[in-house]
Amino acid sequence: MSHEDNYQMEPARWSAGRNALAFAALVAVIACVAGCLQDPARFFHSYIVAFGFVAATGLGAFFFVMVQFLSGSAASVTVRRIMENIMYTLPFGALLFIPVALGLKDIYSWTTYDAAHDAAMRWKAPYLSEKFFLIRAAAYFLVWSVWIFSIYRQSTKQDTEKSVRQMYAASRWSAPGLFLVVVLGTLASYDWFMSIEPKWYSTIFGLYILSGGALTFMSMVTLIALGFRRAGVLRNSITLEHYHDLGKWMFALTAFYTYIAFAQYLLIWYANIPEETAWYRHRIAGGWFWIAISMPFIRFIIPFFTLLCRPAKRNLGILGFVAVWSVVVEYIDLYWVAMPAYYPAGPELSWQDFATLAATVSLAGLVFWSRFKKHKMVPVGDLRFEQGLYFENA
Repeated sequence: MSHEDNYQMEPARWSAGRNALAFAALVAVIACVAGCLQDPARFFHSYIVAFGFVAATGLGAFFFVMVQFLSGSAASVTVRRIMENIMYTLPFGALLFIPVALGLKDIYSWTTYDAAHDAAMRWKAPYLSEKFFLIRAAAYFLVWSVWIFSIYRQSTKQDTEKSVRQMYAASRWSAPGLFLVVVLGTLASYDWFMSIEPKWYSTIFGLYILSGGALTFMSMVTLIALGFRRAGVLRNSITLEHYHDLGKWMFALTAFYTYIAFAQYLLIWYANIPEETAWYRHRIAGGWFWIAISMPFIRFIIPFFTLLCRPAKRNLGILGFVAVWSVVVEYIDLYWVAMPAYYPAGPELSWQDFATLAATVSLAGLVFWSRFKKHKMVPVGDLRFEQGLYFENA
């Protein structure tokens, strides 16, 4: 079965994909520059949501790639290179962070607070300083980059070495890496999203953001695999059994995200502390109420019950629908998290929302696609590769 697939992407196909992504990125970046010149505040408000969307997806990829190495999973080997290439976009998020650094005063109200006259902010002032904020961001990306480049190097090196040494080396990096991605990802979530409303706090907020990013990542993997299948790429290597497995992951992550989101809401509702409940009050005011009331349906009920039965997870049309649905709803969720701080009366959609999202996604897409020029599309040197080709769900 495996010999029917070409594991090296054809130069013509790679060039066509690169050109399409480069054109989209160019148009989107020009639109972003125009938007920033026209209305800088609105640009930065839109950009933080788009940046968070791409960064959370990269963190989800980073986590799951390390899980695959540590668990020794054979089921995911044929789709792991897609996962690794999405993971590879996270270090380049440091470049995407530059507009955030330039727009701190428009994005974060704490940059203009006088802590001496605000008791609620006095003890947070040393942490929420512009210099320390930027130092932390640089540290996050530096640590993530060291781990990601090391793991990726071992995986691609195994394509030619075909040795168990690379598998062990990647596993050794992955064990502490799981701790780092969760801890640093949580701190980054606090910095980049929770501090938009600096007086509010939730110890579970980091998992809220990370679980949403993990679901988006798994949905992206599914969509990319389906796109390859439609183009006649890896049709025999990524089989119906692998799509079934991806469907189970989307189903599980939908349930996990809902558990985290509901736990955060329930604990805040039960405690009824004004400093905590204010965040939810802002997100059920005015036009934001309709997004808030729809979240249980669009985030949980629709995707969960769509994927509940086994046949649905083996139906590629249904999988594609749920994957697209989950990606779109993740952006809506992040929009609902960030934008009420700037527009309390309700959503104020702008073309800059779409321009910033297109720019960040297409630039990350270019990094993702670039890896297919030199490296195989699947980890052919992995000793579990043949086993993964013939994987079957229970």
